[in-house]
Amino acid sequence: MAKIKRVSLKSKAKSKKASRKKTIPARKLEEKKDVLSRQEVAIEAGKFSHAKSMAMQDYSKETLPSEYGRETMVLAVRDPWWLYTYWEVKGSTWDKHKSELKEEFYKAKRILRVYDVSNIVFNGLNANRFFDIQVREDASSWYIDIGSPGRSWCVDLGILLSKGRFITILRSNIVETPIDGPSWITDEEWMIPDDMFARLYGMGFGLGRSSPAGGVWRKGVISSPGIASMASPTKKQLPRSFWLEVNCELIVYGATEPGAKVTVQEKPVSLRHDGTFTLRFALPDGKQVIPVKAVSRDKLEKKTITPVVNRETK
Repeated sequence: MAKIKRVSLKSKAKSKKASRKKTIPARKLEEKKDVLSRQEVAIEAGKFSHAKSMAMQDYSKETLPSEYGRETMVLAVRDPWWLYTYWEVKGSTWDKHKSELKEEFYKAKRILRVYDVSNIVFNGLNANRFFDIQVREDASSWYIDIGSPGRSWCVDLGILLSKGRFITILRSNIVETPIDGPSWITDEEWMIPDDMFARLYGMGFGLGRSSPAGGVWRKGVISSPGIASMASPTKKQLPRSFWLEVNCELIVYGATEPGAKVTVQEKPVSLRHDGTFTLRFALPDGKQVIPVKAVSRDKLEKKTITPVVNRETK
């Protein structure tokens, strides 16, 4: 006879509840995953800019304007051999020249006139040299090949008429290009006038200008034991714990046309290949007069410039 298994209703209810507990968390877990995935997509979209969104932006608010409504011309150095300039000219300025020149204006050329203004105070007419570059009418900037490093430059924007007259529209600032190698300023000349030498060395050691020891000193025997011992052969100086020494030098530099003859305080000066020179002077207290004279290569012109320097030490 088969046995009949009795199942209580209470155990069936428990099993239904257990199955219900297993299915409900799984559904909620799927919903949470969907929410998290949507949040991740939103975050990724905010982190990166896509081509489609970039195309929809208004670029007119971000680009620089082509003109600012004010006239200006700026010159900058690119390297020892090249300059860069940009400019802006108002339309009213061009209209003014059109009304004044009439037909001549349309025959004229737009020109950049490049001035070499090294070692001078430029007034528009006294440049060492200049050259012209024709530019397009719609141009607002230009690169300039100067071909000479270590010089000072200024540029005019203007119009060149058919008869050769040049009208300046704008003038740039002055810039100085660097040299293209190590500095060539290594040959400064040291010059000491006779009266200054007597004051510095002869009188300092109780020696007259014509004394034998003074003559030896002037020949350059600076560290001669014989002269040094004359100051005090027997007395020894006590060591000092605190001291101060101050001296001054004067540098005189200039330029003229290559091949000219230049003298400073009646002494000839060697010019560099480009006509420049540099001198260094001792500068004691008092008034120093330093006449600089130049004679042209053909000896037909002479010029003199006399710096006067006063030093007072307190």
